[in-house]
Amino acid sequence: MYETERAKGVVSEKAILVRVLTPDSSAESDPLDELAGLAATAGAQVVGRLMQRREAPDVGTYLGKGKVEELKRLVDSEQADVVIFDNDLSPGQTRNLERVVEVKVLDRTELILDIFADHARTHESRLAVELAQLEYSLPRLKRMWTHLSRLKMGIGMRGPGEKQLEVDRRLVEKRIFDLRGQLHSIEKRKERQVASREDYMTVSLVGYTNAGKSTLMNRLTDAGVLAEDKLFATLDTRTRRWQLPNWGPVLLSDTVGFIRDLPHRLIASFKATLEEARQADLLLHVADAANPAVREQVAAVYRVLQEIGIDEKHMLLVLNKMDAPGARSRVDGLMHVYPNAVAISAVTGEGLDRFALAVSDALSHTFCDIDVETSVDNGRLMAYLAAHGEILSRMFHDNRVILHCRLPQKHVGRVEDSGASVRLHRASGGDEVAEAVPPPAAMEDVA
Repeated sequence: MYETERAKGVVSEKAILVRVLTPDSSAESDPLDELAGLAATAGAQVVGRLMQRREAPDVGTYLGKGKVEELKRLVDSEQADVVIFDNDLSPGQTRNLERVVEVKVLDRTELILDIFADHARTHESRLAVELAQLEYSLPRLKRMWTHLSRLKMGIGMRGPGEKQLEVDRRLVEKRIFDLRGQLHSIEKRKERQVASREDYMTVSLVGYTNAGKSTLMNRLTDAGVLAEDKLFATLDTRTRRWQLPNWGPVLLSDTVGFIRDLPHRLIASFKATLEEARQADLLLHVADAANPAVREQVAAVYRVLQEIGIDEKHMLLVLNKMDAPGARSRVDGLMHVYPNAVAISAVTGEGLDRFALAVSDALSHTFCDIDVETSVDNGRLMAYLAAHGEILSRMFHDNRVILHCRLPQKHVGRVEDSGASVRLHRASGGDEVAEAVPPPAAMEDVA
């Protein structure tokens, strides 16, 4: 189960969970179950739950007037320390609710940011979380800062005074500017680092948080990355060499888990961390087959992939945790919806042989057959083709040579840049310019 305290000596706050269900809300068996997991991961003890169905949230308090009064009574009776909404609140709604319930009120975004802040370990992830937190807090300074009296006049402060709030806002804006600059430098360095690995095929694990990506990473590569039964155990990318059976070495990367309604600020801030997935030849979408809401989670991951612009990458859906109680019957149903998926257990190793064959087959789809025409003395290009692909045949004509090659699609652009004539080879005899080859389609329509 999820841990209830983040560190030794941390006092667990009593929390009331709240969610407003609108007509477009996802149909989950327990709408507050995921929020309860997030709250527990953040170190809270859930002592009450409250839900309301509305056509639209109340402008002032998100909840209706009667439900706000009911929430106040629940807070008082349970002696709660915090109210956590499974919705995103405006600064005004948060302020109005706190005036009534007289305890701290957090929304879903603020809770996720707090968890990320606690789990960030590397310099890069800490900068990303700090940036997201500051961008979230900037419009909420009035709530967070109460020292709004004017600064005292004195030496260096001649002229009109300035509200402390304005000083704080300027400091936050400067810090945001500095963080964006630092993260931009990290992103560029990360792009160069990932691009330098072109000699290997790259595979990236993506999926919903707590789907078992890190456990699978450890099973395949003995990476020793942190793998815990809690949300967002992994925030930092790890890349390890995986000896793929019947293929050879590939680079396998573990990435931060996604979640429903993942804050946009976090997606933007973790751009460098997600660079591994952006540049990967294949995405392995790991899903928790034991979770009753697995189909909603698969759709949520696909929406995040769309948002970061990598939803059309070649993708293999991996149904994990088939060893869990009741998971096998759910896997059978899921295989009808996702017939190209592979069912495994990262814990027991069941299904990993079929999984390895499926990954090998998926990677083979990232290759294309091309005809490259160049001069016979272009030894550098021929060496490049031999090193990164396979030269299937050579046909000479005067001082020209046409090489029929099987090459990963990601290298075609480099060959074109060399000045050689490149055409896609078709078995039927038709030729097509290589640059017209569309990006590889996803193996599974996970939406």
